[in-house]
Amino acid sequence: MSDTALAILARYPELGKGKTRLAQGLGAGLTLDLYRSFLQDLACRFQGWQYDVIWAYTPAEQDFIACVRSLIARPDEPVRIVPQQGPDLGTRLHNVFQETARAGFAYTVLISSDSPQVSRQIIERARRALDDADVVLGPAEDGGYYLIAMREPHDVFSAIPMSTDVVLDMTIDKARQQGLNVQLVDTLFDIDTRSDLQRLADLLRADATLAPATAACLHEIDKRGFLS
Repeated sequence: MSDTALAILARYPELGKGKTRLAQGLGAGLTLDLYRSFLQDLACRFQGWQYDVIWAYTPAEQDFIACVRSLIARPDEPVRIVPQQGPDLGTRLHNVFQETARAGFAYTVLISSDSPQVSRQIIERARRALDDADVVLGPAEDGGYYLIAMREPHDVFSAIPMSTDVVLDMTIDKARQQGLNVQLVDTLFDIDTRSDLQRLADLLRADATLAPATAACLHEIDKRGFLS
């Protein structure tokens, strides 16, 4: 077991569930294909890597282990999962950190599944930053964050209006009010809207290796006229 957990926050891919803003333009089927490609890229990039991958998934009743195994080249590899618990996103995030602390991990890096281009190098930078920082954040361009890393399960989530453009700033303020040292790593963009999807398509046309499954899915979406 590594001393570091890489937790990936994910939703079980279901038709008509999740990515609702994208689905308005793409339709439910293509949106499902796209999200599965996000999960496949993340699973293949990090499964069997130097840090222990833990999938924090929802809904709890779904067979998420089978889902992950269907996405990776070596389905016999162990898959660790933990269901998300709590009535809101902030509580669920906090519970993930509490779970990894109970499991004995000294460091936890948690990422969303909405930025399939996140690299191993960014995760390593976040982990190294924890040598000095209490809280490490990967800012998202929409004012949130796609990555949060901590050594201990500090509550930097309560009373934060998640999914708004003030999440990052309020989280930094909340951490500093507790006397915690905060550091930032690379800024990325989440894929929530059609313009985000276009940016990702342009990025992957230049370098498909950043997220090959997503690049292939976007190529099919482009052929159907959904991208410029």
